[in-house]
Amino acid sequence: MRPKLEWQSKLVLLAVLPVAGADLVLQGHWYATTVPQVTVTALGLAVLLALITRWRHAATPGGSFAGAAITASLIFSTSMPPYQPWRNAILPVFAVAALAQLATRMGSARKERMGLAESRKGRTAAQIAANLGVAMLASTPQMQSFLLQTEWFTRATTAPMPLFAVGLAALAEAAADTVSSEIGQAFGGRPRMLTTLRVAEPGQDGAISMAGTLAGMAAAVFVAALGAWSVQGNVLLFAVAAAAGIFGLFFDSLLGATLEQRGGLNNDAVNFLSTAAAAGCALVLLALLPR
Repeated sequence: MRPKLEWQSKLVLLAVLPVAGADLVLQGHWYATTVPQVTVTALGLAVLLALITRWRHAATPGGSFAGAAITASLIFSTSMPPYQPWRNAILPVFAVAALAQLATRMGSARKERMGLAESRKGRTAAQIAANLGVAMLASTPQMQSFLLQTEWFTRATTAPMPLFAVGLAALAEAAADTVSSEIGQAFGGRPRMLTTLRVAEPGQDGAISMAGTLAGMAAAVFVAALGAWSVQGNVLLFAVAAAAGIFGLFFDSLLGATLEQRGGLNNDAVNFLSTAAAAGCALVLLALLPR
């Protein structure tokens, strides 16, 4: 990461972690006094996921803490009666983490020879916030209440699906981005730049390969399908989240080929903006759905 751009990673943390902390206090207290099992489930599953990521060296201690806070907030925001441990965002979040871990391990020897392997210390708090933060922000009760009061979004309120499609699209993009990058570096051969289609070096910002792109799209579809099932959504919820997640994947490569390569953005900022683009695409698709 370019030292002069570290402020962007700190800005991502500042945008995500205070909201996650406040949401934990507010929603945690509300559920503790009304449906205590949701509080126990949310905190327990979040801590369990954090412990697993530390055990697998998939995240630093700070990254595990950030992931636990974001995960618990997502579980609170997406829990609905009848309350069951898996009927919320935990499964798609777990899928994002598992797919990232699996894709990172695949072809690790080749990636190490090319100097492209992930740090053995795991992902940092900023990296976790950049990948999961938009999904959490979009799913909070405050954001959903704001959207429902926005005139532009009025048509989307009549769509036969919960607003979790917005947050789920961000999760689908996060999975797609990591899987496409890791699989592309391991098995994609010589990639091409998205903007010029010229042959590029593996790992170059904005470079894509057929293998990596297809793997990323498959990851987005899988996370969207799992998330739609988890919240008992319909086919439209799945379709919106999957399509928006794939859109975010290509938006990520576009940012990488332009602003990141020119030194205007670091990877954390690119990931955060790409998940935001996926969420924004989901909003547009929701608004365009027929009444």
